[in-house]
This record gives sequence, structure tokens and C-alpha cells, in this order.
Amino acid sequence: MTGFPRSIEAAKAEARALRAALAAQGRETTHSAALETVARAHGFHDWNTLHAQLGNRLQPPAMPGDRVAGRYLKQPFVAEVLGVTELSPGRYALVLHFDTPVDVVTFDSFSLFRRRVRAVVGPDGVSFSTTSDGVPHLVLDM
Repeated sequence: MTGFPRSIEAAKAEARALRAALAAQGRETTHSAALETVARAHGFHDWNTLHAQLGNRLQPPAMPGDRVAGRYLKQPFVAEVLGVTELSPGRYALVLHFDTPVDVVTFDSFSLFRRRVRAVVGPDGVSFSTTSDGVPHLVLDM
């Protein structure tokens, strides 16, 4: 099994993949049995419990290992997501590692480049913190 499924569709895709893998071994199973197996593999009693959990929770905008793009302090970036922590419902701390360092200083006389940042965002991938002119510090292209 992969990491915790991000959505009901992702869990169903795991069940389809499980059925295909079992069929390749000559072991046929029903779709509902595969769904139950996926649910138990993720620590749930049954498919209905997993389905309810996935249907009732907000989803983080990215998961560890994802490649993302967007703007940080108005500068474009491409990065790898190193970590995601749910701080409270709808608030996620993301740790991003930029492919190319981003200059976080707007003055012409000097620069300060950042390669790794931590930002608190909502499920839409937009940070709650803003610059003095109201622009969010971090915006992920969703």
C-alpha cells in the first residue's frame, strides 16, 4: 500500500491496483473485498469507516514528495514538498525545497536567497501571512 490516501478516489484506485495485482497472480477477488483490504491496510475497521474519514476531512494542498510550483514573496518557484503538518483543520505547515534559490529581498543593493522555506497555508495552497501590500507570502499553483 502507498501512503495514506488523499481522497476517496485515491483509495478506490488502490483497490483497483490491488485487484489487478492479485489477478496477475491468478487470485481473483471482488472490488468490495479489495476496498475492505485497502481500508484495513490503512488502519480502519472497514471501507465505510475509511470512506467517512476521507469524505469529512479537508485535504492538504500537497503531500511530501510532490513537485509544486507557485510564487514565494512574489517570486516564481518550483519546489519539492519535504513535509506537511496539519496544525488545525484547514491549516497546514509546508516545508518546501526550491529547485533554484529565491531572492527574498526586493532592494537592488543586496540579495538574500532562500532554498528552503516553511509556510502555513490553507487547503487552497495560499498562505495566511501576507506582505505589507497584502500579497500572500506563498501561493501554490493548484
